[in-house]
Amino acid sequence: MTSVRGDFGSVTLSPTPVLDTGGLILRAPEATDWAAWLAFMQSPRSRHVRAGDMTEGQSWRAFGHVIGHWVLRGFGMFVITEKGHDAALGACGPWFPAGWPEREIGWSIWVDSAEGKGIAFEAARAVRDHVFGALGWDTAVSYIDPANTRSAALAARLGCVKDAAPAIIGEHAADVWRHPHPAVGGDSDGGMGAYA
Repeated sequence: MTSVRGDFGSVTLSPTPVLDTGGLILRAPEATDWAAWLAFMQSPRSRHVRAGDMTEGQSWRAFGHVIGHWVLRGFGMFVITEKGHDAALGACGPWFPAGWPEREIGWSIWVDSAEGKGIAFEAARAVRDHVFGALGWDTAVSYIDPANTRSAALAARLGCVKDAAPAIIGEHAADVWRHPHPAVGGDSDGGMGAYA
C-alpha cells in the first residue's frame, strides 16, 4: 500500500476492491473499458450524465476523471461486468468529486443489451452495502436528472426517498434521492423495511 498526500488530504492507495454479487463483478475501471465508455458517451444513452455532445477528447478527459477519482478519494465508480465475462456493461459506485454537494451513489448502463435485466439494481444494492459497510458512510444520495424516469424508478425500487428541493450540480438542477441506511430501517433487498 502507498500513502499519497494532496489537496484532498492523505489517501492510502491499496488494491481496489472487487464486489461480487453472484451474477455480477464490479471492478475498478481499466484501460480496456475505454472503447465501451467512448461509445456510451457519444450516444444518446449518456444524455443524463453529460452536458451537451461529447467529442472524443472530452470523453477521454471524462474517463480520466472516473479513473482519477479512485486515486484522489480512494474509492470511485466500479465497472459492471457479468460474472465470467469482462465486457463493460456500465458503471456504478460511490462518487464525490470536488464541489459535489454530498457523497453519491451513481450508476449508468452503457450498452442497450444490458437494459431491463435488473443489472443496475443488483449493482446499486452491492455498492450501497459497500459504502455503508466498508467505507463507513452514514448517508448517501443519488443525483438524478428529472427527465431520467428510469433512474428515478430505480431509486424508488432501492427504497430511496426524493428530497423536496433539487440540488444544483454545475449549472443543472438534479433531483436528490436519499438512500436508506441499513442501520435505520433500510435493507439490502432495496425496501425501507423489509433502470437504468
